[in-house]
Formats: sequence, structure tokens, C-alpha cells
Amino acid sequence: MDGLVQLAVLNPGGNDREQAFPDGAGSPDAAAPHPPVNYHAYAACTGGTFYRDPARIPADRRSVLLVLRRDLKECLKALRRLKGEGRQVAVSLKESGLHQVAKLLGAAENLELFREICELADGCIASTPDLVEIYRAVGGKHAQFIPTPYPVESKKWDFALPLAQRSGVFIGTREWDTPSRNHAAAVLLAASLGAPVTVVNEDGRAGRKRIAATGLVKAQVIEGWLPYPDYLRLIARHRIVLQLDRSAVPGQVAGDCLLCGVPCVGGDGAIERIAFPNSSGFAEGVDEVHEIASRLLRDDEACTAAIKLSREIALQRLAFTAVSRELADYFTGL
Repeated sequence: MDGLVQLAVLNPGGNDREQAFPDGAGSPDAAAPHPPVNYHAYAACTGGTFYRDPARIPADRRSVLLVLRRDLKECLKALRRLKGEGRQVAVSLKESGLHQVAKLLGAAENLELFREICELADGCIASTPDLVEIYRAVGGKHAQFIPTPYPVESKKWDFALPLAQRSGVFIGTREWDTPSRNHAAAVLLAASLGAPVTVVNEDGRAGRKRIAATGLVKAQVIEGWLPYPDYLRLIARHRIVLQLDRSAVPGQVAGDCLLCGVPCVGGDGAIERIAFPNSSGFAEGVDEVHEIASRLLRDDEACTAAIKLSREIALQRLAFTAVSRELADYFTGL
């Protein structure tokens, strides 16, 4: 955290309550309202604050990232207020997977509101590279991809374990009903690797039936939601994280892997493409993902090299210090 800009991130009328990040990522805390990831991370890496009410933003916070949620009318209202107060405002879609954007903009009213918002805003920050041209296409100015950061430079957020203490495959996705997640295919692929498999079930009895239907009878099933630090500790016990997601999301699965020092195999999220160039699923087919996963499971040298490469890349491009500088340069240039 360089302190070059203290960013106010506003999700107008959202569910997440106001949260300040004066010491950046701070320490992992299961009781924290929200961990410093995703859009909260944009605030945290600058020592800023996450808001849900524009009236709560202090007058001296001139740089604002307005998160566009489903209620675009409320977002436009907030944008007009912020601009009337003389602030610099960039906008960014909160649900930024391509399937989520398609759903939001499938309604003509939402598409019109989105165009009006992007034309009025000072800039557009894309949390995935896939959205840059969409912002430009509707008249957005200064559209730029800035990845969601992770506190990889912080020892407090280093959950990595020695390789000898890791085993098996953790399934990074959880959504059975989102076709582009390819969750069932990922579970089936994991079952074919011959290693222990852990899968999170958030769907109760229906989820357990689906897992059983895959034939993965010896899977470790984690029921329900875990506090974020506990979730990271769970991931850290595994040799690899596997997914087949094709949603072009910002990439929290890969971000979690960075904090745990675990290779991420498959997936086409923004963080996957940046930090795991040799094992992401952006260009590879399922057979290649299978081959990569098999090699990392059995070859200590290959696994260690993959972990080292991802960390080197993350420190340069995805760390809080790196992204805080990028955000400062961005708002300075508006």
C-alpha cells in the first residue's frame, strides 16, 4: 500500500456494510465484515474505504470507484450526485463475468442506463480484460483493465504449507447451475486423476446427490460456508486447485490460490491468465488440463516451479503495492 490515493469504493444500496481499510489488508480475521478481496480489495490496497451510501463519503475523498450493481437507476442517481460534488468517478460492473454481464444488459432499459452511466463517468475500470471494449462501445472514457489485487506481499496473508503437507485436488468452483462454470465436468475430471478430491457443497441434500451422481464416492465434502481464513487454510492443504470455468470472471479462485501457494489448474479468469499462464484453461482443452493436473500432482519439481512462477508474477502485477500504484496513476490521468 503506497498511500498515493485513498480510494472510496461505492456500492450504492448494496448489502455489504461500510468498511475502512486504514492498514491495507490488515490481518486475516474471520469476524471481519468482508475480506480484502474483489472490489473491497481496490479500497484496501489504497488504504481506502468501501461504502454503500454516497452521503457517507467525506468531502476530501475525491477519487471514487462506483460499483455498478443490478439496480442501475440507483447507480445513475449516485453518479450524478458524486459528479455534482466535483469528484472523479470511475465505474465498474460488480458482477463482471461475461454470463453476468449478458444477463444484466439483456434488458433494453438496463442497456440504456449502462450507456448513460458510462458516458457520464470520468472513466471505466474493467476487472477483466474482456470488458474493456464493452465499456468503450457504449461511450465509456479511459476504459482500462486493472486486476483485483491480492495481499501476496504480506506475511500475514501467507497460508502456504510445505509441499510434503499437501495432498489431493480441491475443486475451485461450486455452482452446478451456471453452465459456463462447468462444475460437474470439473468434478468428473478430478475423479479421473486418482487423487483425493475435496469439493464444497453449498446446496445441501441436492448438492450431495449431485456429487454422488458423479461417482466420486470417496470425496471429502465440505458442507456450507466457511469464514475466509478457514477457507484458505482448507485450500492450502491441497496439491492443486482444479476448475474448468469459462465465465471470464475476475478470478478469485486463482487469487485464493496465490495466498495459499497452490497451483491453479484450469479456468479463464483474469487472475488465472496472469498468474498461472502455464496451467490456466484459457487456451487449453480438457485433455491438456488433465495432463497438466496429473503432472503437478506427481512431480514435486514441476509443482514447485509452478508455485514460484505464480508468486513472482503476482508480486509484480497483482500485489496490493502494485495495484495501488496502478490505481493512483489511473485517477491521476483522468
